Amino acid sequence: MSYDDLQSFQPGQLLARGVARVLSSHGFASVEELVPARGLRVDVMGLGPKGEIWVIECKSGRADYRSDHKWHGYLDWCDRFFWAVDVDFPTELLPDDTGLIIADAYGGEVVRMAPEDRLPAARRKVMVQKFATTAARRLQLTRDPEMLVDAG
Repeated sequence: MSYDDLQSFQPGQLLARGVARVLSSHGFASVEELVPARGLRVDVMGLGPKGEIWVIECKSGRADYRSDHKWHGYLDWCDRFFWAVDVDFPTELLPDDTGLIIADAYGGEVVRMAPEDRLPAARRKVMVQKFATTAARRLQLTRDPEMLVDAG
């Protein structure tokens, strides 16, 4: 992907791209815009090498963060919760008891590890299946864009 291709991305999409690279460097696979439950849509979900599930919310600025009233609902769907922001974001706004990733379109760094709150086994199974199904359907659509797939 060239620099010109990136110009069409929104700031949150650029952060998500960098977050995916950070997650990959830690052995995680990632899916963007995954729906864990009705009414919720996480920016990035990571599935780790030991089955751990991380949720990362990408915030492009102060207004984007202040308008997000759903993030507490994401805590029930992951083992660790992170914010991803760029280097200019006022990080003092973010709760201290959450993880922090500083990123851009090309990568980033986990600067504060999120505390772990392990999912119950039944919920983990649901989330791993949802992650796998979402990823597989999206891959299939890249190979066959005309195929209709229930986003279920």
